[in-house]
Amino acid sequence: MILPSIDLRDGHSVQLVGGREQALDAGDPRPIARRFGRVGEIAIVDLDAALGTGSNADVVEELLAIAPCRVGGGIRDAATAIRWLDAGARRVVLGTAARRDVLEQLPPDRVVAALDAVDGEVVVDGWRTRTGETVEARLAELRGLVDEFFVTFVEREGRMTGMDLDRVAALREAAGPARLTVAGGIATVDEIASLDRIGVDAQVGMALYSGRFDLADVLVGVMRSDRADGLWPTVVVDENDIALGLAYSSPRSLRRALDEGRGIYESRSRGVWVKGESSGATQELLRIDMDCDRDALRFTVRQAGDGFCHRATRSCFGDARGWPDLVRRTAARADEEDAGSYTKRLLGDRSLLEAKLVEEAGELADARDPEHVAEEAADVLYFTAVALARAGVTFDAVERILDRRALRCTRRSAVEVETREEEIR
Repeated sequence: MILPSIDLRDGHSVQLVGGREQALDAGDPRPIARRFGRVGEIAIVDLDAALGTGSNADVVEELLAIAPCRVGGGIRDAATAIRWLDAGARRVVLGTAARRDVLEQLPPDRVVAALDAVDGEVVVDGWRTRTGETVEARLAELRGLVDEFFVTFVEREGRMTGMDLDRVAALREAAGPARLTVAGGIATVDEIASLDRIGVDAQVGMALYSGRFDLADVLVGVMRSDRADGLWPTVVVDENDIALGLAYSSPRSLRRALDEGRGIYESRSRGVWVKGESSGATQELLRIDMDCDRDALRFTVRQAGDGFCHRATRSCFGDARGWPDLVRRTAARADEEDAGSYTKRLLGDRSLLEAKLVEEAGELADARDPEHVAEEAADVLYFTAVALARAGVTFDAVERILDRRALRCTRRSAVEVETREEEIR
């Protein structure tokens, strides 16, 4: 659908015209990444690295911890691409390095081949060198090596002169089964909606930064409804992807939710409804996703207070359960005054907690039959939950680390593991 872009120069988010002239400096990219991340993946482009004039690697690493990102600019070999994938990039974007010898060393589903074109001719080296090759020829050459192509119409870049939709449709056909993302000249929400209908994503920069339209405009322009009232069913989940309940959204509630970063919905009887405004059970909006048919939404929120339901339960489907609920209940114990509880004692006695963690981990390692393993694992999880509460760490913070680790391409060898174990001993 839409892929917001953050182009980096000297640590700032900037926008170029025609790939060369800087037309806009939006400043610190971190708050921009938080806002853009509410609608999904962000494209991070290190312009300094692409042009060989420097690097924004430190800033990129910070942005990877803020939002899901694909990273491009200055990635000229497989080793650099793998380093970014290991650092948590969802995908890497390769331009000049999108060659068979490099791509065969990388996972196709994590690589985007970027083709920058001027009047249909592929250009490289930061848009400075013409290759004499057409975009279609490059697509044919790279088909099967990557799962996504990214084509930038450099002559339109930053000028908001409109997108040649017929040209894009032809490239969509030429890309075959791979996904296609395009950039350069996008000026209206209708263009993005038209691209979405033919299965093409739009990477957008200047139009967002200049205020031509915003993220809410795009979502509203793409969404459709078969309801008489025009509302969109909205599934509300917490940061652990556990369903809290069902609500409804409208263009005005969706706009406020994105602008304010809160759980804001459209009540079928009362109009715009700000969750928790009277009860205190507020929601921080983390992300909005559209379903495949573009007629329903999913809000991912961080729920505060008594929960989502008006009956003061965590969800409209009853009380929460399992490991995420254990972490929340254990954290709540830290604020209680009941000094007689075992959890409260553990929270106040670091030595006791450390001893129990070591003891229970050893018992889990020694357990053999399934029931015993499950019981010992439950004990380890309980004491882990206390350790998280003691340090003020939420469960989703742990999940984010696990998710980033799952993105790594490099795996430790048996020799490395044995060496590390020897160091520990």
